[in-house]
Amino acid sequence: MKPAEAEAVPNLAIDPFDKVFLGDPYAYHDMIREAGPVVWLDSVGAFAMARYEEVKDSLRDHETFCSSRGVGTLDFAKETPFRPPSLLLEADPPLHDRTRSMMNRIVSLKALKELRPRWQAKAEELVDRLVERRRFDAVKDLSEIFPMMIFPDTIGLRDDGREHLLDYATIVFNAFGPDNDVLREGNEGKEAAIEWVAEACKRDNLKEGGWGMAVFEAADRGECTHEEAERLVRSFLSAGVDTTVNGIGHMVLALAGHPEEYQKLRSNPSLVRRAFEESLRWDSTVQTFFRTTTKRVEVGGAEIPEGQKVLLFLAAANRDPLHWDEPDAFRIERNTSGHVGFGFGIHQCLGQMVARLEGELIGTAIAERVASIRLTGAPVRRLNNTLHAIDSVPVEVEPA
Repeated sequence: MKPAEAEAVPNLAIDPFDKVFLGDPYAYHDMIREAGPVVWLDSVGAFAMARYEEVKDSLRDHETFCSSRGVGTLDFAKETPFRPPSLLLEADPPLHDRTRSMMNRIVSLKALKELRPRWQAKAEELVDRLVERRRFDAVKDLSEIFPMMIFPDTIGLRDDGREHLLDYATIVFNAFGPDNDVLREGNEGKEAAIEWVAEACKRDNLKEGGWGMAVFEAADRGECTHEEAERLVRSFLSAGVDTTVNGIGHMVLALAGHPEEYQKLRSNPSLVRRAFEESLRWDSTVQTFFRTTTKRVEVGGAEIPEGQKVLLFLAAANRDPLHWDEPDAFRIERNTSGHVGFGFGIHQCLGQMVARLEGELIGTAIAERVASIRLTGAPVRRLNNTLHAIDSVPVEVEPA
């Protein structure tokens, strides 16, 4: 039911989950931002925000804009999700604090430092093979391949069925949107992925020495229950795959489309971290997330009642001209501090350090081996209710 407060804010006749919108969301973001700090979308029956300050403040204020009632269209206080809620993404304190602090001890800087030499060797090996070919698909041959070379072994997943990981991430992020054609078409033929992940996260199917088994060892120490451990291992599989695949794909797309920026990276490879962060800001993999208000709140002069879904346009916030200088431009020397590509506040993406390291390693390997990179065809998008996913980026490289 549309609340009376919705009549006091701009009402926009757009559907952010329509195929046309999802195919090119940036064509609509100016309209949403310029309409006001808070708008109402009849298509989803929710308030929405697209300006940087309001989006960032809402992500930070987890007490008012909660996640435990779902970060998608479903309100978990009234509806049942397709799988048990995440104990990280769809949880609030004190549960979230307990589980997140435990997982942060596993996915630590120390752990990543130990993994870095092995991951770097894999990145260099993969890029060497692709440079030798000269022409390749930066998604199919690179950004989908590299995470699958290293991440399943890091978690300690069983060897069979690992191909289901990419399908599972698609299903999870699609489910944050409505039950529409994008959801049904995107999930078609991927049903086996849910069953495989459920089995793969069980203790008996995990290998010793991986992050997955480390979660169960934490459960043995009483830091969580063993049922919670299965769900926390599952969180690795949605946080550490598809977002990284698209993040690396977008970085290569950005560099190929901006040769002058790529030459800056060639001249100064230490800019690779900034290049990856700028690609996340410039084309955010995760476009939107919902929150639910726990009380009546005023935002930018607008009143939002308790119990209302609020759609936060993360990608629009990352290109808000009120915050960023020339926001549509891709500039690797830009200071991107505070971008919300990984969220903001306590619910920032669990896999962000993994994604950043993978992006750095691939970006460095390319900068050291490739003199130039160019697109040989139009990029192909893969529609998803939450992700600005990319299916193909055909490129040709000139060896250094």
